[in-house]
Amino acid sequence: MRISPRSRRRAAAERETMKVIATEKAPAAIGPYSQGYISGNLVFTSGQIPIDPATGELKSGIEEQAHQSCRNVIEILKAAGTDASRVIKTVCYISDMDQFGTFNKVYEQYFPSKPARSCVQVARLPKDVFCEVEAVAEV
Repeated sequence: MRISPRSRRRAAAERETMKVIATEKAPAAIGPYSQGYISGNLVFTSGQIPIDPATGELKSGIEEQAHQSCRNVIEILKAAGTDASRVIKTVCYISDMDQFGTFNKVYEQYFPSKPARSCVQVARLPKDVFCEVEAVAEV
C-alpha cells in the first residue's frame, strides 16, 4: 500500500505531540508499559496500584490502598503538567464490591470535581491488591 506524503506528515506530527510521562514520585511500571502518555492536549495514566514509590512496599487495607493508588495517579498528572481538577474520566478497579463505599470515601478526596468514572469489580489485580485507578485529563 502506498502512503501519501500528506499522511506521512500527519503521522510525523502526531508522533511529535505524543510524550511518555515518567516520574519517580509514582511507582515504576511493573511491566512493558509507561506510567502515562500525553497525546495532544490529553494525558492518559496507566492504572496505578497502591505501591509506595519511596519504599516499593504495598499499602495494606482498602482505605490505605485507595489513598496510595490515588496519590500515584495525582503524581503522574503533576509530572504531565496538570492536576486532578482537569481529570475528565477515571476507571477504577476493585477486588470486592463490598468495599465500594470505603473506596468512594477516599476517591472523592482526590477527585472532588466528580469526573466521569467507571468502577468495576474484577476477579484479581496485580500483586493481589484491592484497587487500581487510572485517569484521563486535559493538559
